[in-house]
Amino acid sequence: MTFEIMLVLGILFSCFILFVTEWVRMDVVALMVLSSLAIFGLVSPAEAISGFSNPAVITIWAMYIMSEGLTRAGIADRIGNLVMRFSGRSEVRIITIFMITAGILSAFMNNIAVAALMLPVVIEVARRSAIVSSRVLMPLAYATLLGGLITLIGTPPNLLVSIALHEAGETEFNFFDFAFIGVPILLIGTAFVALMGRHLLPITDTTRLLEKQRNLHAEYGLQERIFALQVPADALLTGKTIVESGMTWAAGLVIIALTRGGRTEVLPRANTVLQAGDILLTQGRFDHFERLRSWSTLKIEREAPILHERLLIDNKLAELTVADHASMIGKYLYHREFREYFGVNILAIRRAGLVRRTRLAEMIIAKDDRLLVQGTPQALAALHDVSEFSAEAPVTPDEMRKNYQLDARLFVLRVPNDTPLSNSTLAENQLGDAFDFRLLGIFRGGEVLESPVSEEIIQAGDLLLIQGRESDLDMLRGLQQLERLDDVPPYLDVFEQGGLDLVEATLHPHSKFVGRRVEDLRFDEHYQVELAAIWRTGKPHRSSLRTMTLQSGDGLLFVGPKARLAGLNEIEDLLILNPVQVKPINTRKAPLAGALMLLVVAAVIMELLPISIAAIAGATLMVLSGCLNMEQAHRAIEWRSIFLIAGMLPLGTAMQHTGAATWLAQSMLDLLGPGGPWVVISGLYVITTLGALIMPTVALVLIMAPIALTLSTTLGISAQAVMMVVAIAATSLASPVAHPANTLVMGPGGYRFIDYLKLGIPLTLVVALVTAFLLPIFWPL
Repeated sequence: MTFEIMLVLGILFSCFILFVTEWVRMDVVALMVLSSLAIFGLVSPAEAISGFSNPAVITIWAMYIMSEGLTRAGIADRIGNLVMRFSGRSEVRIITIFMITAGILSAFMNNIAVAALMLPVVIEVARRSAIVSSRVLMPLAYATLLGGLITLIGTPPNLLVSIALHEAGETEFNFFDFAFIGVPILLIGTAFVALMGRHLLPITDTTRLLEKQRNLHAEYGLQERIFALQVPADALLTGKTIVESGMTWAAGLVIIALTRGGRTEVLPRANTVLQAGDILLTQGRFDHFERLRSWSTLKIEREAPILHERLLIDNKLAELTVADHASMIGKYLYHREFREYFGVNILAIRRAGLVRRTRLAEMIIAKDDRLLVQGTPQALAALHDVSEFSAEAPVTPDEMRKNYQLDARLFVLRVPNDTPLSNSTLAENQLGDAFDFRLLGIFRGGEVLESPVSEEIIQAGDLLLIQGRESDLDMLRGLQQLERLDDVPPYLDVFEQGGLDLVEATLHPHSKFVGRRVEDLRFDEHYQVELAAIWRTGKPHRSSLRTMTLQSGDGLLFVGPKARLAGLNEIEDLLILNPVQVKPINTRKAPLAGALMLLVVAAVIMELLPISIAAIAGATLMVLSGCLNMEQAHRAIEWRSIFLIAGMLPLGTAMQHTGAATWLAQSMLDLLGPGGPWVVISGLYVITTLGALIMPTVALVLIMAPIALTLSTTLGISAQAVMMVVAIAATSLASPVAHPANTLVMGPGGYRFIDYLKLGIPLTLVVALVTAFLLPIFWPL
């Protein structure tokens, strides 16, 4: 093994680890691979960037635009409505029709777009037909993947193996070459799922599940978290607005309705002033609410600046300037995350001469913001080389008082003996999550606990040095005065009389909401609706939603007036599963969009144009004809996938140039060669199938293609046959995270990881058997 082979294998192994662990975004991993190969001289600079001009990459982004044009023109919507008309009520018939329809569409459109388009249609048909949606959603996702095996443009792996054949001097695939095996796979796969596989999908008590499906209130268990609170006479909260009371942003409650003088207002605005006698119908966890109210038992004990001076004996102050390129710019600042990441407390923010000392989580960080932080000398020294900050300057206590007036926001609380807070951790008591109190230190028995961690247990007699507003402590006492009513107003009656409705949505596979905190998205401010629950891994979450980070596959339940919920249809990051008001699609362009797609296909089949040029021309005509505009075309392209492919393509070149592909192929031959070519082909299929469970399929194909080509040359067998095996085996059926189409249905279907294994593994075996039977007929070795 040469040094160059070792380098390539090292990069390949590192790439594999990063893809599996997701420590780094997959497109960034691809760019790291590209850079490493060029820096170590494993490929030339021209070869390193050649992926961006590769015909496969060009064709893929052009087909994203073509697919979006078909969707916006309404041609797929027409097909969906037609399917709804003829689907009937039989579960077998519904699964069969939808799988065949989705498979045919996926042969010419992006399979993620097809899954997103058909998702609400399938759910609506399931509800009308009294069928649990979990029985039909996974088959929909699988149909889009199987349909992609019919044509050259059906899925990126098809294009990649064809281009790899061309670059190796072999005959590349024609447009419908995949159909010889792809069509039987779709038909047999559909028959298997409709007749047998559907029984492997999750279902328990049919009656209960059907009732849940018809009633989103029951499905998400909203009524289990409903309770009523009344504002008593002479309460501290009287005359305060809802937002000032802290019930929503501090206690994490959703106020469904406010009843006053016999009149009910649904989803009252944040600036609604509370009055004595008001009855608030709320959703949330009462035990969390009670825990928060227990903070009101703490008493302000002594002068805080004196204890702060004592704390500063071992701690120092510094002012950090946010760098121009800092990743935190444009994001909200959260004290707990800041302390865990940088090891210091943030006390205040100074911007253009103005100082913010409380409610820091409401500020969006901007460049040149100056952050006042407190920490140990070691923690502050560690910030010298942090690229997030362009400057760090020490701050004396006198400068702190002059520039930040921090003493006015410091107070000390004593933990009494009879409080429920004692013997519980800081994390359990949600300190800081509620009223933006920042615990700077704990004084216990003459000792000082600096920057206590969330696992620290509060003990009776502790003195807590708090930064915040004393008025917020009064709000806590006001919350303590609220009375819980035994008789809760009829929840569903409030919904009906108030014109409220529920809308269920899921995140688009490429949604910008993925990885964002609910609190950052401010649904109540931007869209005037409330997020009532999140469905994740088979169960609903109905409390503490604002601190949750959204994940791919999450189901979101929104509550609000119908007019406001209709506005969610315009959010491209969400797929609405039961829209209250559907904006009609103008289908006048549908015939034109369909004709343009047929024109592209005809040009490729008749070999009038290379597929990349035909796709670019078709995408351009889609824009010029008004099927979509250029901004929509830009948004339609999944740039993460484009960079992933372009960055990984040089790795295949390096594997061939250095002999790494030959070395890996020979290793396979040493292990499987004695069994003959078919055993080697079977091993290649199994390795690729297993790889598809944990790696992006395009990256997997780019790695396996040079190995497969080397195997075909060494064994003297058909290169087309082994590349067809790689393309088919890369179809990821047994994992919810291996393909966005699988992830898309996870939330709406209420699936768990094991559900994909139950159906995905048998279906994978069916695909393998069909391939084994047909491959020697159409692509003999």
